[in-house]
Amino acid sequence: MKHTDIYEVLAGGMLGKTVTVCGWVRTSRDSAAVAFLELADGTSFPRLQVVIDKNVLSPDPECFKCGASVSVSGEVVKAFKGDGVELNAREVSLLGKCPPEYPIQKKRTTLEFLRTVPHLRLRTNTFNAVFRVRSVAAQAVHRYFHERRYYYVNTPLITASDCEGAGEMFRVTAQSWNAKAASEEEFHKNDFFGRRAGLSVSGQLEGEVAAMAFSKIYTFGPSFRAEKSNTTRHLSEFWHIEPEVAFAELPDIIEIAEDMIKYLIRAVLEECPAEIDFFDAFMEKGLKDKLTHVLNSDFAVCTYTDAIALLQKADADFQFPVEWGCDLQTEHEKYLTEVHFKKPVFVTDYPKGIKSFYMKQNADGKTVAATDLLVPGIGEIIGCSEREADYDKLVSAMKERNMDLSAYKQYLDLRLFGSVPHSGFGLGFERFVMYVTGIDNIRDVTLFPRWVNNIM
Repeated sequence: MKHTDIYEVLAGGMLGKTVTVCGWVRTSRDSAAVAFLELADGTSFPRLQVVIDKNVLSPDPECFKCGASVSVSGEVVKAFKGDGVELNAREVSLLGKCPPEYPIQKKRTTLEFLRTVPHLRLRTNTFNAVFRVRSVAAQAVHRYFHERRYYYVNTPLITASDCEGAGEMFRVTAQSWNAKAASEEEFHKNDFFGRRAGLSVSGQLEGEVAAMAFSKIYTFGPSFRAEKSNTTRHLSEFWHIEPEVAFAELPDIIEIAEDMIKYLIRAVLEECPAEIDFFDAFMEKGLKDKLTHVLNSDFAVCTYTDAIALLQKADADFQFPVEWGCDLQTEHEKYLTEVHFKKPVFVTDYPKGIKSFYMKQNADGKTVAATDLLVPGIGEIIGCSEREADYDKLVSAMKERNMDLSAYKQYLDLRLFGSVPHSGFGLGFERFVMYVTGIDNIRDVTLFPRWVNNIM
């Protein structure tokens, strides 16, 4: 169907021209002589107002119902109010009816309700803006790494090894639910791959393989966690940005992480001004100022030990006790970023007992060369570390966790054949989108969210 995108009409330069646009009716107004439609086709966040002279046209009444799809031909004219443009209709055609039970109505559009209709919620202002920002940010991810000569690699989604070593993997099987087996070992032996397989929790291990050949690589794809977390920050399926850099130690990867975050924020501010204004007005007051402050700040760096000391001295009533060796909770992370530092902070050198097996062991024997980037409002947004390059130390850490070394032979081989210092990080893409939009529930920044006991 030949037509002009609404984005092109609103961009200007088409005054006096006759165009045909297609879209969905967001709102309509009627009077004795004139009717108005607000159309959206998804190509722009602002809508196009269509003016219908009822003395000239008598469109099908179905064209005025919220959610209906229509085609409109007419002349582009200066808007009656403001500096924009509108369309004086010469012909209005109904493309698709929308019945009264259409669920996207003003009185019912809470975020909680809209999660029950994920196939329709994108037509609301909020979700239209969220996924526009998400698209721009995704493009910026690829642009950032491409401009710096990183190579994009696609790591497998089906894997035999658990990157995090926590056992929270979804199993992959081709056998029937009631398959008979004398033991778990026999069950896996008779399965499709002849051994246990699961959905990847991270592309890191395979990413390190590529970094040992190309020096700088990144992955950007889905990861899966069978973690029964029913929180506003966890999903069972999420998108993961994971660079791996050879010849990089912890300070190097910290510098890269800060640079990337600022690059992505700048891209969103520059390319999505209308969406950010919307979120600033309706989701998080002061959002634009917050993001601008991040761009203009040098991120703080603080050791875990110093962070614990700060929290213990804090004039705050924490629900979770603070002691050396504990995992920082969201309330602790928010205190550090929002009260003490008032900006993002890298917390470094965590106790090795609360971090993953692959992290480089520090000389003190107690901590690892790891860091989490904490940001105001969200808490942890990036998990980052220098990887353990010493074969014996890595094997020792894996044995302490009772891991099956045979499942990690290729990973261990990297420490035998030309091992080098190398580092990387993981950024949960949905958490970044939450941060730059002010949306406070991760289920509202992914198209079809999956979490425990929920799949639609």
